[in-house]
Amino acid sequence: MADAIPSEAGPTRAEISGLVLAGGQALRMGGIAKGLAPLHGRPLLAHVIARLAPQVARLAINANRSEYGAFGLPLVADVVSGFAGPLAGLHAGLLACTTPWLVTAPCDAPLLPHDLVARLARSAAGRSRLVVATSPRGPEPGFMLAHVELAPALGDWLESGGRKARDWLAAAGACEVDFADGAAFVNINTPEELARLDATQVSSA
Repeated sequence: MADAIPSEAGPTRAEISGLVLAGGQALRMGGIAKGLAPLHGRPLLAHVIARLAPQVARLAINANRSEYGAFGLPLVADVVSGFAGPLAGLHAGLLACTTPWLVTAPCDAPLLPHDLVARLARSAAGRSRLVVATSPRGPEPGFMLAHVELAPALGDWLESGGRKARDWLAAAGACEVDFADGAAFVNINTPEELARLDATQVSSA
């Protein structure tokens, strides 16, 4: 189980950094840099940044390719080799984090909630060092709030071959926060899904 934390108020915005997860291979998108795929004339990643940046003290991108440097944010590459999945991004982010807490969001989820961080932080108050969003679709492992002290244990788990985010969340005793709007967590995995979303009117404001 994740250790309890003493604060009853939960972490503040100043204590939370953000990390956009863009370290995957995007094989279902033809291997392109998924976050650069255009949605309404702007890269997917730009939509995610617009929603997440106001919620955190600082922001970085977990990326294993140089194209993402164009966004002017720090790039954090995986420490665990072999494209080990989003948990490898979280692990690298925790190691590089300069605040006590780190929140993650995938680069292909342009509709993420404007109150994501505030709600995760409230649930962390006095309860857990690891919080994950859930929706009617089930747990949303790309949207986590984690304390930096989890980095060593997560690194050991990854080095031992662990890969499935839900397995680690269960083992670490993650606290779940329910969000009613499952559409807010929709992520883009294929060109067809991107085309369908691009045909709708979506604002990043």
